[in-house]
Amino acid sequence: MRKFILFLSHIITIMSISAQENNYLKEPLPQKWSDSKLFEQVLPSEDKWWLRFEDPILDSLITIAGKRNLSVLEAIENIRNAKASWRIAQSNLFPTIDFGAGWQRNKTSGNIYSTGYNETFGGYFDATLSMNWQLDIFGNIYKRAKAQKELFYASEEEYRAVLVSLCANVATAYFSLRQSLAEIAVLKRNVASQKEIMDIVETRFNTGLASKLDVAQARSVYYSTLASIPSMESSIQQYRNALAILLATYPGEIYVWLGSSTELPEYIDPIAVGIPANLLRRRPDIRSAEREVEAYASLLGASKRDWLPAFYVNGSIGFASTDIKYMPRSRSMQWKISPTITWNLFDGGKTSKETVQARAQLEQSIIRFNNTVLTAMQEVENAMQTYKSSIATIVALSETVNQNEETLHLSLELYKQGLTQFQNVLDAQRTLLNYQDNLVQAKGRSLITLIQLYEALGGGW
Repeated sequence: MRKFILFLSHIITIMSISAQENNYLKEPLPQKWSDSKLFEQVLPSEDKWWLRFEDPILDSLITIAGKRNLSVLEAIENIRNAKASWRIAQSNLFPTIDFGAGWQRNKTSGNIYSTGYNETFGGYFDATLSMNWQLDIFGNIYKRAKAQKELFYASEEEYRAVLVSLCANVATAYFSLRQSLAEIAVLKRNVASQKEIMDIVETRFNTGLASKLDVAQARSVYYSTLASIPSMESSIQQYRNALAILLATYPGEIYVWLGSSTELPEYIDPIAVGIPANLLRRRPDIRSAEREVEAYASLLGASKRDWLPAFYVNGSIGFASTDIKYMPRSRSMQWKISPTITWNLFDGGKTSKETVQARAQLEQSIIRFNNTVLTAMQEVENAMQTYKSSIATIVALSETVNQNEETLHLSLELYKQGLTQFQNVLDAQRTLLNYQDNLVQAKGRSLITLIQLYEALGGGW
């Protein structure tokens, strides 16, 4: 008796431990980001952030990708799978009812004493409804169904996370393509400019005003720039292929969806980022991780309830008769009802270990949630700082390009007048090409960093 009381006390202790006891982040999220300059601490009014670039081609690409991308389609099937698992778990709350009907014929051995050494034959028809129902007295079935429901909601959040990532990936590939087109445009403009200067040098050489060295140096710069174009064209094709994958189509079909613009959008407007706490309701991966915590908390609660007895109601009702014409009569009716209770008193520690496992799974999900929140904070902070520095870089490089254009113009005029060496023109050509290319790359990196910021904020779904 004493052992039985101790056993009950152990169960009560287990049941009293709250499933919500966890290790969520102890400190609340900060009230603002580290650097609020250039960023607004309000939620954006429009979650479709790509519309702010005012690029109809980008809008179309994202729309097409949202309908055709294979990762999105897979996420949709994951939702259907999770919903089916939820419904299956819910069905355990209801009784199972089966119908059976048939006929049987049998013969009894004549060598059994009770039959008087006479063979006997028999047979009858029967039709029966049978029911099996586990009563969810302590809620363990409900808890498992709730866990599957939370996992279903988590799959919906994962679908939204796929969309967030897809929008960012499409925009990144698209602007990377535009950046490469802008870089090749810079190369072609410089090739044209260097060709004009090379013609000038050759004319001066033919008239005895320039040396053969000047001609060789002018041609060297021209052909060196010309040789850079094929590798850039290869990069353009790679970005087109990347877009084709995201849009679930073949590379050859994507040309009709892409424009030929070589200009990158200027984007230095204040960015709406909201406050850090908004990440908890904006980022799908955080909400998905939170749903998983709730799911594993429910599974832990169900595991604890497995210590308690289970109640069943089994029953059947039907008709049986040796002659089918007597089947519907009340005399042919037969029924049975058998409520039962089962209580596992010893299973070699299986139930206790399942409870330990469920608690470990809950703790793991809480750790994943905490890590997801901290990672989200880091991604936003990094993107904000990188975007801010990229704007400063663009401003400085724009002025540098202006000054180098003036330097090239002045050095060329002085060279034409024979007042300076051709080396100054060569240096100005190389420097201008370098800084023009750096400016295009800085603009492209700025756009991609801005896209990363929107993705980190959880926008775009």
